[in-house]
This record gives sequence, C-alpha cells and structure tokens, in this order.
Amino acid sequence: MKVLILGSGGREHALAWKISQSPLLTSLFVAPGNAGTAQLGTNVELSVTDFPAIKSFVLEHDIEMVVVGPEAPLVAGIYDYFIADRELKKIPLIGPSKLGASLEGSKKFANEFMVRHNIPTARYKNITLDTYQEGVEYLKTMEPPYVLKADGLAAGKGVLLLDSLKEAEQELKVMLEGKFGDASANVVIEEFLPGIELSVFVLTDGISYLIFPEAKDYKRIGEGDTGLNTGGMGAISPVPFADKIFLRKVEEKIVKPTVAGLNKENIDYKGFLYVGLMNVLGNPYVVEYNVRMGDPEGEAVLPRIKSDLLDLFMAVSRKKLRKKSLEIDARTVSTVMLVSKGYPGAYEKGKEINGLEDPGKSVIFHAGTKLTDGRVVTNGGRVLSVTAFGEDMTEALARTYKTAERIQFEGKNYRRDIGYDL
Repeated sequence: MKVLILGSGGREHALAWKISQSPLLTSLFVAPGNAGTAQLGTNVELSVTDFPAIKSFVLEHDIEMVVVGPEAPLVAGIYDYFIADRELKKIPLIGPSKLGASLEGSKKFANEFMVRHNIPTARYKNITLDTYQEGVEYLKTMEPPYVLKADGLAAGKGVLLLDSLKEAEQELKVMLEGKFGDASANVVIEEFLPGIELSVFVLTDGISYLIFPEAKDYKRIGEGDTGLNTGGMGAISPVPFADKIFLRKVEEKIVKPTVAGLNKENIDYKGFLYVGLMNVLGNPYVVEYNVRMGDPEGEAVLPRIKSDLLDLFMAVSRKKLRKKSLEIDARTVSTVMLVSKGYPGAYEKGKEINGLEDPGKSVIFHAGTKLTDGRVVTNGGRVLSVTAFGEDMTEALARTYKTAERIQFEGKNYRRDIGYDL
C-alpha cells in the first residue's frame, strides 16, 4: 500500500515510524517531512495546505491512503476537498471533515457541541469586540485565574491564564483587536478548572472507536511549569493517576457522548480525536478538543501501540473499526523535546546536530530538522523528541535524559523535570 503522510514534525516522524512497521506498506511518502522521515520514506516538497498540488502528487504516484498529521489542513477542509473530487474521493484520507475539525478550529463550536451533548466542561462565554463590555462584566463574576482563549487556531499560543482582573480586561481587548489575528476575533472566557491535566486519544470511524493510551504533556518552556507556553516540551504515558475507574469515567462521560454526538449531527469524522482533560477531584472535564494526534504526546503514545496502525487506519476508512482491537505495551514511555535557543520566541536555524548515530535505548524522533549537504541541521523551534521505554517512569526518564545529554547542537535547551509532578 502506498501511503502519503502530511506534516513535518515529531508527530509525523512517529506516525511514519509506526506505519513503516506494517507489512501492508509498500511505499511511504512524507510531505514535507524532515531529516528523520527521510530515513523511512521519501520526503516531498509540498505545502500541507496546497490541496491542488497534493492532488497532483497523489494521482501521479498512485497513493492509496493519505494520513493528515497537523490540524491546519483539516481545519482548511482537506477531507471535504477529497470527497468532492471525482478522482480523489476513492482514496482514503485519515482525518475529519471541515465541520468535524471545527472541534479544534473553533473553541466556540467545541463548547456549544459539548453543551448540546451534556459533556462536562468549564462554564464559558463567547465575546466579540461588539460585546466587549459584556465580557468585562462576565470576568467580574469569576474567580482568578482568568482564562482567555482565542476562538481559532493560534499555533498553541492563543490561551492566556491571568491572575489580575484588570490585566484580564486589558488582554481581552488586545486579543479582540487582533493580537492573534483572525483567530481572536472571537474570544472565549472560561472558568478555570483546578486539577491535574492529561490527554486521552481516540481513533474513530465516526461510529465506533478505540481508546489509545493516555498521556500528560508539559507546555511551559521553563522547569516547574514556568514561562511561556510552547507546543509541548515533553510527555509521559501512561499517567499514574489515570486509573481504571477514572478512565472508565472518561469513556462513559466524554468519549461515548462525543462520538455519538458526531454521528447524531452527521459530522463525518474518520481519524484521531485528542481530548484534553482536567482531573477535578477524580472527575474528568474537557479543557479542549484537538482533531489529530498530539505532539509531543504522539511520540510517547504511538510507540506503546503494538497493533498494526496502518491496518487500523484501513478499518477506519471502511467504517469497520468495530472489528478491531488494540494491543498496548504496558511499559512506561517518556519523551523530552530538545528545542532551539530562544524558542518559543525568535530562534536561529541551521545549527548542525551531532550525536544522532547512537540513540542507545531511546528512539529519536525528528521535528524541526532538515538535511543540508549530508548534515542534519536544526530547522525549527522544537528540534528533536527523545523517547524511551522503561519498566517504570524513573527508568524511562533516565534513558531519555541519557540520550538527550549526548545529542549536541548550538543553543540546545530542554526541560529536566518532565514527570516531576507525577
């Protein structure tokens, strides 16, 4: 089977790594890919949102399945583009429709969906520039910290947690006036949920589903969860506090009504559903939906899947996922991101990376890398994800950090406290 993966990050390398293990695979292409995916298949210089160019490549190379990694092409409607095209509609695409992708593309849509289907989430109010004063009054009814979320996609930077009411009022106006461009033309004010965060991953064909292992990621750049938000600095799977009782609540109160709601509203959804949760006194509340596998959580979750991922994707495309089961490795997996100096702010690219030839007991997933004159160099803020198994979290982290220390590039930075709170 010829497969095209869209994307260029650590998640896409992890998907490529897992799919390349399938006996069903004959050829693998990744667009645009990175230096890591180039070792598993063929990188293709295509933009993930250039749908006509993707169409040309898919038809020219007889691609038999397209797996979409990041959210941008899903929110832009790549699934709908394929379904509407006479030549493409027979080619399976793993990812939801544009309306399904609104669960991530619009916080307002997601919140209203949860209300319609009685899915537990925070109290909220949607605000525009015209209703700014209503937003100020609503903030006054809440306790700090105040949560402001840009309605649209903002590269993981559109959520603000503020301790001061005055600052929250000011930031609300700045956001509505374009701080995050069109993404914050609408802002959702949300009640803060105290608790411990984690993520649960679901693969669904829109009718049935399989629940993948849960993970906890670490968003802040600084140790002790300080500093600016990033795309993610590391992850742990499984999560110790997510026991069978808690995960059963997640399935009954969140996963089942979400999938049933998608089906009831005739929302075509074939792919991953990422449920960001808060454990509040043993009860799960949805903080956010994402419509794809997480990153860096994917680098911790996908290695734990023993089942053939490509076989599962084929079942999703045929709406026969109910006939499949999931085999999961019980061991702990930890992943730590190595990032460029200055990230998540301005950073330099093109720094040569050394120490990749001996991963030890780790797997190195490339994120922001590329090949230049035969050398692997940095090409993004998040550069590499170092992943390792262990019989417990201590062993997994020890192996991950041993490899992380051995890899060298100018300006390398990483958090040394992943898993500290578990």
